[in-house]
Parts: sequence; C-alpha cells; structure tokens
Amino acid sequence: MNELGKYMCSNMSVEPKSWPEFVGKDANEVEAKIRAEGYEPKLLKEGSPTTRDYRENRVFVFYDENTKTVTSEPRTG
Repeated sequence: MNELGKYMCSNMSVEPKSWPEFVGKDANEVEAKIRAEGYEPKLLKEGSPTTRDYRENRVFVFYDENTKTVTSEPRTG
C-alpha cells in the first residue's frame, strides 16, 4: 500500500440511510429513536446551516420551531 492509501476511506460506497416515516413526528421522540439505533442525531431548526463533511453516524433532524415536529426526512450525513 502506498503512503496515500493509508489515509483513504475504504468504504465510500455506503448508501445514506433515511427515515421518511419520521416526517411530522415529535422531534424529541425522533431523536431518541434514531439514537437507539446507534446514530448521533443532531436536532436543527428548519433552515439552519449544516457542515459539508459527511459522517455515516450523524443524522440531521430538521424541525419546526413552533410545532416541534420534524419537517424533512432525517438522513445520515
């Protein structure tokens, strides 16, 4: 293996996971369910900026500030 190969990700073909069934659900309940699956959910108000890096275990959960419900499909990223 060359020097560069030591630092390359070996699993770039991982498909993002999503939870469409959580749209419209309580954001705190969704956070708990996703965490129970072994992911790190990040609750964000709808329209909040996110980082551009990709992490397989991170899940962005966007919610409406007034209703506290999930507004878009949570997905890994």
